[in-house]
Parts: sequence; C-alpha cells; structure tokens
Amino acid sequence: MKKSGLFLGLALLGVGSLTAAAQDAKLTGFVLGTSGTNGTERGYAFDGNLNTNFYAQKDGVFRPWAGLDLSQPHVITAIRFMPDRSSVSCSRLAVFQGANSSDFIDAMPIAMVPVEGPKAGEWFEIPVNVSKGFRYVRMVCPGRDNMNVIEIEFYGHAGEGDDSQFYQVTNLPTVAFNTPGMKEIVSKDDKHPGSTVYVISDGGKTLLTDANAQMKGRGNGSWEMEKKPFQIKFDKKQKILNNAKSKSKKWTLINNHGDKSLMRNKVAFAMSDGLGLPYSSYCQFVDVIYNGQYNGTYQLCDQMEVREGRVDITEMTPEDVSGDALTGGYFIEVDAYADREKSWFRANGHNGQPGITVTIKSPDEDEIVPAQSQYIKDHFNKMVDAVYASNYSDPVSGLRKYLDMDSFLRYFLHGELTGNTDTYWSTYMTKERNSDKFTVGPVWDQDLAFDNDYRTYPLNQKSDYIYKFDGASAADGMKDFVTRVLGSGLQTSKERNKIWQDARNSGRFSADYFNSLIDEWAEELAQSQKLNFTRWPILSSQVHMEPRVPGSYDAEIRFIKKYVTERFDRLDTKFSYDPTSGVGEIADEPDAAEEWYRIDGTRVDGTNLTPGIYVRRQGAKSEKILVR
Repeated sequence: MKKSGLFLGLALLGVGSLTAAAQDAKLTGFVLGTSGTNGTERGYAFDGNLNTNFYAQKDGVFRPWAGLDLSQPHVITAIRFMPDRSSVSCSRLAVFQGANSSDFIDAMPIAMVPVEGPKAGEWFEIPVNVSKGFRYVRMVCPGRDNMNVIEIEFYGHAGEGDDSQFYQVTNLPTVAFNTPGMKEIVSKDDKHPGSTVYVISDGGKTLLTDANAQMKGRGNGSWEMEKKPFQIKFDKKQKILNNAKSKSKKWTLINNHGDKSLMRNKVAFAMSDGLGLPYSSYCQFVDVIYNGQYNGTYQLCDQMEVREGRVDITEMTPEDVSGDALTGGYFIEVDAYADREKSWFRANGHNGQPGITVTIKSPDEDEIVPAQSQYIKDHFNKMVDAVYASNYSDPVSGLRKYLDMDSFLRYFLHGELTGNTDTYWSTYMTKERNSDKFTVGPVWDQDLAFDNDYRTYPLNQKSDYIYKFDGASAADGMKDFVTRVLGSGLQTSKERNKIWQDARNSGRFSADYFNSLIDEWAEELAQSQKLNFTRWPILSSQVHMEPRVPGSYDAEIRFIKKYVTERFDRLDTKFSYDPTSGVGEIADEPDAAEEWYRIDGTRVDGTNLTPGIYVRRQGAKSEKILVR
C-alpha cells in the first residue's frame, strides 16, 4: 500500500472493495449537484455503473459538484471514488464536504484528494476522521477544472456525532469559508455578510466557528492576481487562534502569490521585532478552502487597525471635535493609492515636488467628521513644512517637534534591510492624543522585499540606499521627504548607526538567526507549499515582478537566505557596525554555567570553536574571546 505523506490518514488503494479502513455501509440518498454536460447526468456518479460518468464544465462562477441528501445526519467514515479514465486532473485536490443545511452554507471540509493520489479509471479510497454527523455530503471539483468522475461512494453510519474531531488539510491550521449562495468574491469591495467561517487547528481538535461573518476582497496590486487575498470580519471580536496577539473582528488572509517563498511578510515582521519597532503584525501560515475549493497557502494576519494589541493608540469617536480629544489618536497611511480612497488628503508640496498623498485609516472613513479630517491634514502639513524649513533640524521648532526620529530611523533601517521597494509607496504613521509627533510604522506589504523586484535586482550590488533608485516605488513627494529627513545632521546619522549597532548586539538580529527562522518556516510549509503549487503551478513562471524564476520551492528558499546573508554584510559596513562593541565586563559568578556565543549572538558549543571572535558568558559576566 502506497501512502501519501501529505495528509493525516489518507491511503492510496487500488481497484477492489472497501478495505478495513472503514467497514460501515455504503450510503444512499437523493442525488444533488450541478447539471451535467454533453448529455451526462449527475446521477451517473452514484449509479454503480462503471460504464457511465458524470461530466460537468465549470461555468466561470461556481465549480461543478455532485453529492447526496442522506435524509438524516450520518458520520462519514470513508469515501471511495473513481476518476474518469481519461484524466485525474479533475479529481486531484477535490474537496469533500459535509453539511446540515441544504444550501451548504454550513459545509465543512471532511477530506481532500491528495496530489499523489488517484489514477485514471481506478478506485481511490480516503478514510475520513471527522466525528460530526452530516445530512448532506458532496464532492466539489477542484480549481479551474471541469468535473469528470465515474463513481462516488460515501460510507458511514447514522448519527449526530460530536465536535471532538474535524478535518485539517495539513499541519497548518485550516481556514474554510462559504459565502451565501457560494457566490464568488469579485472585487476587493465586494462584501458577503452572512458567510460561514471555520478555523480548524490543533490536528483537528480545535474549531472556531462564525456563521454570521462577512467575507470580502482586500489589497490593491495583490487583488489583481489570480489567487485572491481576503478579509474576514467576524460577528464579534475573536482571538482567531491561540497564538494570536489580540481579539478582533477583522483579520486578513494574505495571498503571497507574487512571493513564491510564501514567507516574505513573516520574515519582515520578525525583522521589525528585531529592530524594535513598536508593533509588528501577527502572522500564521494557514491552508484556505474557499466555497469548497482548496485555494492554497495563505498568511493569516492582523488587520491594520487601531485596537489594543494592534495599533495601540487612543481610539477616537465622532464626538472628539475639540480640545485635547481632537488631537488624536490618528492612524494614517502615506499611500500612492490614496486618491482611490474615500478619506484622504494631499499635503503641501515643496521644491517643485507634488504633495504627499495620505489616506486616513482611523478614525474610519464612515465615522470621521470634518473637524478631525481638517485637524490631521493641518498637523501633517506642519511636519512637512518643518522638513523644508531652514531650521528643520531644530528639536524645538523644527522637524523633531513633529516627527519621532527614533521610529523613522528604525523604519528606514528595516526598509534597507528587507530591500522592500514599496517601503515609501505605503508608509503607516500614527499620531497619539496630546502629542505633536508622528510615529512611523508598522511595516506592511513585503511581497517585493528580499530582492523580489526586477526593477532593482540585484540589490546587494548597488551602493546607494534602495529607496533612491528609479525602480523603487514611492508616493508623490516621499523620496525627497525621506532624503531631507536623513540629511538633518550628524546627530541623525549617529542615531541611525547606534540603532543598528544595538540591534546587532542584541543576540537575535543576524543573518544566521533569520536564516534559521527561514529554514524552520520552510519545514513548517513543506506539506502546504506542495499543495499550493499544485493548485497554482507558477514555480516556473513569472506572475508579478520576480526577477528570476528558479523553478522550485527549495531554490526560492536558497535565494532568500543568500540575500539575507549578503544584506547583513553590506549594511554592517554601511552603518559602521563594530562586532566587538557592546560587551562589557561585570561582576564574576564562578558557579554559573558557561555559555558561548558567536559575535552575532548565535549560541555555539564552547568545546569545539573555529577561529574567530566569541562572547563567553558566565552568570552576569561577559567577555570577548579571540580564538586563533
């Protein structure tokens, strides 16, 4: 018996009767499904006749499917089906669902056909390990394929079952959602209230359900891609998974279609933490099933919004129109797409530069009042005007009165490290109540980072700052604005270099550290990425701005690691990093255990050291050791 390594409990079986995987009865019921094509009928999939087949073409709106009304709930314990003799493409990654509503709005995945599974014209069996009972069951055609199947058989026993075990596609959590009527989400503003969302984790032991959620599209450039990104809005605040940072209604499903490593955002968020930016988005790899279709590997992330545990500033109300209340908090985005939004403004232009375009994210576009819109526009203009004033480096009346330089420099360093050519195309800022200063961050939208943009590739062979290149994107006026801020005196340069120095000496900010995370996450994604690139076979083609197409997932991972290694070396030189600084000698503790670290903070075995500089720690005492 050949087994697939991608799914829990899946077995590949040849022609023959149902094996010991499930000895329940074959179930019968009223046949349901989409209409057949070329004279075929959906009933052919359940007639027991191996000389007939059900063939249905996708109509561009919804995938073909075939199923049964079992008249009462049954716990399904096995599924057997036979693909058409001509091809298995219409079966590979097909999803089986169970439901208790006739419109399948509450449909849950109970099994999926693996990549290395069926053979044309042969029986294929899938043991099912889901404890809940369902009245309605069906097979949904995968991807963009038509449906072509000879027979489908469901096995099980009558009963309501329980909620102790559900189906999880891989080791990653599964997010499955159904829109009312299984209608496609056709634009980023196309909202579908009344959707059902399931989040299945912990090997199928944990289930979060919301039967009154809203699904919609999201993103700008990412929405134009074939694999769509989505936003979930729950009916009430939820902590979507145990490791999430906050409870909230809104969550994003990032598609990563132009990022074949599937992890650039997550790596960039980890680097944001390492540089001490005040907030980095929660990020979890997940598998997504959309209206019965496996849709690939996504990153489940926070929605960029004002909320405790997210952008944690004072949340305003429409009544905050005077005095201290009017001063904040505001969440804004320097945004090249701002003129497409409802709540936005253009700042003052200087030196022949067009004014910076800004979207007001909070207060929300449906709640903000004119006094608030005018206040934040005026205050942003004070900062911009200060940048172009003759005394702009004056901490009392100049730029530093209105811009938090520490957060700006950390954000700048992050952009130069990740190589994100969209760093100043979309730049978030906050202004808290009773503060004059704008704080820069959080970081977001890193699909083009880590040398994933043909307009600036290869970044590590360029000597100047990334944001200055013609190929780097920026909102109107932002390149000149950033240049003015960075040129605001020797103090700014010293602060920038010290931030880099302190981060490098922290022990978790090095090429070795982040490359180890990349390896760890690649292993975590091993099962899911194979499914993703079967669903979306793009590894050998360019889909966005990738400068090279190596043709395999392993090659994508090697490429991003090579960039990280070279980038740290280059920025260490550019920002005058001294690897021997920052380790002082303090009180001795002779009874403490001895620990050894490379100078970049990576812990090593002190009994087998290669030549180089190391840090030896013993209790509270640290000292540099040169090994020859």
